[in-house]
Amino acid sequence: RGVGPPLGAPQAAFVPPPPPLLGGLSSPPGPATPPTQYVGGDYRRRTGGNMVHLVLGFEAPGGWRDFKASVVATLLQMLMGGGGSFSAGGPGKGMYSRLYTRILNKYAWMQNCTFFTSLFNDTGLMGINISAESYKADQAVGAICDEMLALTKKGAITDTQLERAKLALISSVYMNLESKVVVAEDIGRQILTYGHRKAPSEFVEAVQQVTATDIQKAMLAMFKKPPTIACCGDISGVPHFDAIKSRF
Repeated sequence: RGVGPPLGAPQAAFVPPPPPLLGGLSSPPGPATPPTQYVGGDYRRRTGGNMVHLVLGFEAPGGWRDFKASVVATLLQMLMGGGGSFSAGGPGKGMYSRLYTRILNKYAWMQNCTFFTSLFNDTGLMGINISAESYKADQAVGAICDEMLALTKKGAITDTQLERAKLALISSVYMNLESKVVVAEDIGRQILTYGHRKAPSEFVEAVQQVTATDIQKAMLAMFKKPPTIACCGDISGVPHFDAIKSRF
């Protein structure tokens, strides 16, 4: 299945599609999409050096097709934020996000700590990736585990933090929509996922309705499945998979 979202041209120029471009393509029924099953796992590669690079993730159930869950996941990424220990540039760098204020500003041996989301149609992956000095590998893993667990506690997310994350996310959405390339891609992705395009105002309204309780519930749902761990570098100090799993 394909979609071609044109911008800046009349619809009549593309419907029906010009025969020289798409007229010769057949349209047989596509194969059924098999369900996606998350299993978690552990992959480690020793590459030497004095740094350890590690990803700790969990399933983000629902994926893009669960609209509310995808909004919570996107807001969670903005709330946690993170980045490199050195950040150059003007405002909007996320310096007040939780991973900056609670990890990067606290531990000099942590060079990068970033929250990530990778969503697909019916599932996804959320977690934290880090780069740290390898002699602190055990402490680094413990720190990010604690940060993820902290989100499940009542009162851990302040009103100020939540409102800042919402405003930053809404601002990012509207700024991206100033680009026609981004708008075209957004239309195409949404048609393939939802069958229609959701208005930006619908997304903004959904963001504004998210509560700290919604985030707590999302994190608790994530921890019901085993983690996904991948690391490389000097991995001698990284805790065993079962030791990390037991923390959740």
